[in-house]
Amino acid sequence: MAIDVNKAVGASAGSAKTTWSERDVVLYQLGLGAGADPLSERELAYVLEDRLRVLPSYAVIPGSEGVRGLTDVPGLEFDHTKMLHGEHEIELFEPLPTATTVSTEGRVAAIYDKGSAALTVLEATSTAEDGRPLFVNRFSLFMRGAGGFGGPKSPPAEGGPLPRRAPDVVVPVPTLPQQALLYRLNGDVNPVHSDPLVAAKAGFDRPILHGLCTFGIVCKAAVDGVLGGDTARVRRFRARFAGVVFPGETITVRCWREGTVVRVLARVDDRDADALTNGILEVTGEETA
Repeated sequence: MAIDVNKAVGASAGSAKTTWSERDVVLYQLGLGAGADPLSERELAYVLEDRLRVLPSYAVIPGSEGVRGLTDVPGLEFDHTKMLHGEHEIELFEPLPTATTVSTEGRVAAIYDKGSAALTVLEATSTAEDGRPLFVNRFSLFMRGAGGFGGPKSPPAEGGPLPRRAPDVVVPVPTLPQQALLYRLNGDVNPVHSDPLVAAKAGFDRPILHGLCTFGIVCKAAVDGVLGGDTARVRRFRARFAGVVFPGETITVRCWREGTVVRVLARVDDRDADALTNGILEVTGEETA
């Protein structure tokens, strides 16, 4: 297996047309644990159609549909069983509507040589029916065993070390034992998230939570904790998948305000394990401090 950067970079990674409704948004947000306090007006705004707010992380659902052609990219040969979703980023040009139709075009934006692995970045741009761009997803895929092809080195991680002071906001988020079974209704039916036998073959004691579910949970916690639930202010959110979360565990989300940027770290404190690192929440409007 080999990687030919000249053929692969810029090539199409797929395309899709996706329509979503208020029901789809509610189902996604319930899959992240929204509505845990049914007496909270902020929580009800995530699950009731007459006041619905859309979390920016919903963009991962249509975005994922636009990169399903990855296996057909010319010059990109790798062992699919050794691929990991290393990082994810969403960039929004306006708040997500509660219901609409978008067209998504995916492409290979970059491939970096990590020596023993290749880091492939897919970019999926979703546009409204009138052609205006709504949001972009960037998938950073770590392809073990595919390195050493002489490609460029990856740039340094964004943000640098976390502030040495205590976080400004700490949000503990208990997950449900059935969290992965709820989230899979959004379309990711990989059995490692639902079937104990498959999870065991993958080396886990039990099924693990979807990485993009953790991504959404952490995004919601940061939006609630720092922005008071104002989803419309989010311009960008990115994070690195640093470890697994088992359904039923509590994810503790720590946030540091730095002007219009929020640095984010998510950990499972009971296991002393990172879940998401290198988190960046970029907001519009006034500073978060």
